[in-house]
Order: sequence, then structure tokens, then C-alpha cells
Amino acid sequence: MTVQPVARRYAAALFDVTQSGGGQPASQDAISQALSDLAGLAHSHDDLRKLLASPTVPAANKKAVIMGVVDAAGIKADEVRRLVGLLADHDRLDILDQVAAAFVDRLSEARKMAHADVVTAVPLTPETRAALAAALGKASGKTITMTERVDPSIIGGVVARIGTFVYDGSVAHQLDKLKQQLTANS
Repeated sequence: MTVQPVARRYAAALFDVTQSGGGQPASQDAISQALSDLAGLAHSHDDLRKLLASPTVPAANKKAVIMGVVDAAGIKADEVRRLVGLLADHDRLDILDQVAAAFVDRLSEARKMAHADVVTAVPLTPETRAALAAALGKASGKTITMTERVDPSIIGGVVARIGTFVYDGSVAHQLDKLKQQLTANS
């Protein structure tokens, strides 16, 4: 999912509000969870998603519906309630899932945390997993969480993606580079 700049601005504003309110990690985590839960709920129900995205439904009606969903979901965080109201007032409820994703990204960035998608030819052992997370953390300057996937086509080594950065230490990549060098020299 591509996060629109407007969604990042809403997420940044929410983050600033949570920071100025003391910035307690537990409250930021609770706000993040509530926002993600609401976005997931809105996204998983076709009728609700269509209603929120419809240009023919007045913003006031959308606001009444989403605030009813917020109440039914038991979301008590004032910051989330105000944000949802603001999104509804500006008829931007269709980007709720993007705002939630952008808030999680902003929170992770502030905590110097990052997620790595890791591809290996064989499953990682616990020791190798820990060493790889430490090496990626050192390279990125962040604490790393990983999602692993096995792909035998890389032959060996590892390919790790952290945001837009790709660390490709696969044997397949090294062979491709060697092939390019040999063909360039001939």
C-alpha cells in the first residue's frame, strides 16, 4: 500500500498530539492499536468501506456512521476519536488505513525501530536470526524486527529489505554481478 502524503500529515499531527500529551509509550501504543483496529474493521467490511469512499454520501452521514462504529468498537482514546472526526469533517475517511499505517511508521521511526523482510535459501537458526538482526540493526542504526521467507532460488546468502533499502548478499546476486563483469570484459 502506498501512503499518500496527506495521510502522513494526519499521522504526523496525531503523533505530535501524542508527544505533547506526555508521549507515554503505552498510550502511543494504545492509540496506534485503536487506530489500526478501526482501520482494519472499516477495511474488512465491504459495505462500510464503500460507504466511506462514496462521493455521493454526505460527509455528515459518513461521520455519523464511523462514530457509531468507533462507539461500537469501544474505542475510548480521545485522540483517535478526534482524528476520525477530523477525517470525517474533511471527507477523508477513505484514507483511514493509510493514516493508521503512517502512524505506525512514524512511531517506529521515533523509537528507532524498523522492520526487515528477509529472504534466505534455507530457514534461519535462532543464532543466525539473532546475528542477522544485530547486523541489520548496526547497518541501519535501528532495532530490527524481521519477517522471514525461504526462497531456494537465491541459492545461498540473504536478501534483506528495510524500507526502501535492499541489502542483497545472495549467491544468485553475486553470480549475476560476476556474469556482468565477465561479459563486459569480453
